[in-house]
Amino acid sequence: MSPLPPGTIGQGLPRLDGVAKVTGAARYGDDHRVPGAAHAALALSTIARGSIVAIDQAAARAVPGVLEIFTHRNVGKRVKPGRPLLSGGYTNSRVQPLGSPQIHFAGQIVALVVAETAEAAREAADRLVLTYDEKAPTAGFDSPGAEARPAKSMLAKTRLKVGDADEAFAAAPHKVDARYETPAQHHNPMELFQVICAWDSDDLTVWESTQHVIGTQRGIAKQLGLSPKRVRVIAPFVGGAFGARNMPPSTPLVAFAARALGRPVRLVVTRQQGFTLMTFRAETRHRVRLAADRQGRFVALRHDSWELTSRTDNFVLAGSENTARLYACPNIRTEVQVVEADRQTPGFMRAPPEVPYFFAMESAVDELAHAIGLDPVELRRRNDTLVDSVSRKPFSSRALMPCFDAAAEAFGWRERAAHPRAMRRGEWLVGFGCAAAAYPAQVAAADCRATLFPDDRVLIEIGTHEIGTGAYTILAQTAADRLALPIDRIEVRLGDSRLPAAPLTAGSVSTASNCNAVALACDRLAGKRAAAAGAPRTGPLVAEATFKPRGAFPFSQFLIRRGIPMFAGAVRDKHAFFSSGAHFVEAHVHVDTGEVRVPRMVGAFAAGTIVNARTARSQLMGGQIWGLSAALHEATELDRRTARYVNRDLAGYHMPVHADIGRIETILLPQRDERVNPLGIKGVGELGNTGVNAAVANAVFHATGIRCRTLPIRVEHLLQAPA
Repeated sequence: MSPLPPGTIGQGLPRLDGVAKVTGAARYGDDHRVPGAAHAALALSTIARGSIVAIDQAAARAVPGVLEIFTHRNVGKRVKPGRPLLSGGYTNSRVQPLGSPQIHFAGQIVALVVAETAEAAREAADRLVLTYDEKAPTAGFDSPGAEARPAKSMLAKTRLKVGDADEAFAAAPHKVDARYETPAQHHNPMELFQVICAWDSDDLTVWESTQHVIGTQRGIAKQLGLSPKRVRVIAPFVGGAFGARNMPPSTPLVAFAARALGRPVRLVVTRQQGFTLMTFRAETRHRVRLAADRQGRFVALRHDSWELTSRTDNFVLAGSENTARLYACPNIRTEVQVVEADRQTPGFMRAPPEVPYFFAMESAVDELAHAIGLDPVELRRRNDTLVDSVSRKPFSSRALMPCFDAAAEAFGWRERAAHPRAMRRGEWLVGFGCAAAAYPAQVAAADCRATLFPDDRVLIEIGTHEIGTGAYTILAQTAADRLALPIDRIEVRLGDSRLPAAPLTAGSVSTASNCNAVALACDRLAGKRAAAAGAPRTGPLVAEATFKPRGAFPFSQFLIRRGIPMFAGAVRDKHAFFSSGAHFVEAHVHVDTGEVRVPRMVGAFAAGTIVNARTARSQLMGGQIWGLSAALHEATELDRRTARYVNRDLAGYHMPVHADIGRIETILLPQRDERVNPLGIKGVGELGNTGVNAAVANAVFHATGIRCRTLPIRVEHLLQAPA
């Protein structure tokens, strides 16, 4: 592939699908109408641990229009258990609902009711009477039965050791030893979880808002004993995903019900049910020991962490693998342990490891800067590095301090007083805080097909997803750029398992992976066009290409076609690959009430080639807002007696609204890095919310002198004497 040429790539073009979205022409999962479809509703367990003894269906079956009630008694092993994503499968958990009478968490599916109308199905599900043999649950950390054990993970290394961190920490003149906590948090994408299943003889069509059409196709086929060729999954538009839209456990059940009834079945899950149908960001605990010499250079880092997981699955994020690579440090030790509880299996939520782990790390850096009496930006500057401290490989490119410098200048960091509680505006204490952002520049294999028609229209086909990030637009920009055509001559088709395979839309890999595949296919198409120049063209020219990242697993392209996520990670080949960023936050804390306001935020980011400046800035800004939410608002509250969530809707689950958001500035720094992939794309989807929670907490400390080590920061944390 030739180097990146000037052209359409990089322009902040409006979304090609923008008009369709705002006018309602874009069809999301439940917008599809299948003639004759019946309607399904779920019944969920009210206990967290035990088993079902009896199900009284009499009142439910008396509801007019009820067609069938599916439970473990008439489903059982007819739907096979799925294999979790991190074990080479397609599901979130090994627990297959309706596979047995066992209950593993509160909110587990215990029945699927199908009726002529959605209202009848919902009423019948509510009328089911279940009798349980209930056992006392382990709700979470510090609950009876909660025990920590060493963790193992396919996602990241749960133990790292470089040098002797304990000895270096003991001998260092400046050190911090602190503990931090982050809460459980839940995805709340605007579009509810849904699925429509329809059979045509032995062929199954599924309309589902998923971030992985190939994985969903393969997962359904596996659990129902079908050939994947018999299953088609369609998802042209997705109303937000954020890690929540891997295949729900209800999908194969709905397909099973549709086949049993001989008619299509539609399910739309309620907002409340979504809190246990899918995964969540689990609570974490951290102990960070960070030490520096007399010049403020780090000499020791020890990051010990504990993550909550389920009893049925070994899901671990191990984000300390990334915090250990953030700065120069000769002595590093990390270890992650898990604590099993009677909860559903956790999962991915935007920047899954980085959001909780960077809160601990970047808070500790700020604490050490205060202990030394050094400006927090200067401490980071003294510990900047061009070489990964763990692998000893050079970064392919690194712009952490340029990001800090750009953001600090735009923010006015020089106006910051050196000491906490030194800045005030009327009844409000004012604080400035900062934190680093970083995200691994992962990439994956992808296939693409490009077709050039005689009238110079081009069709790009690739089985990726539009989850709100602007995929239609950036793929069209890439094709227009490589073929030197106006963008209105490019049509993009995606969101269908019959299209060429693309990776799971997660981990900020989509733009880097798919745009490189499109560029390869278009380069081949341009070659065919040049070869045919001067000859009459009566039919289309077609070119197919597979993008295989350098340093990727040898057969990754075949695994991607089987729906198995196989990303080329942050450390591969001869380099370490990361995006960089810096967050600056101004926090105001009321002297009497402890209310916290954030009137302004500035973020600067370097993420390689930016395909579309407008959509990239939107993604980063959304991440900044989400990071603020993680710092001040979001927490899933748990009844520790019953292991049940108590704020399972948007009235009780707090998120920021317009009144909570002040001025946000998002700066994109130019960066060329062709080592990461031919187009130099690193991805921005998860970079923006990494480290924001720490920047807010650091600003609150600067305003009040009170160090908040537990999120979210609440009034009761601040109505106390300064630390």
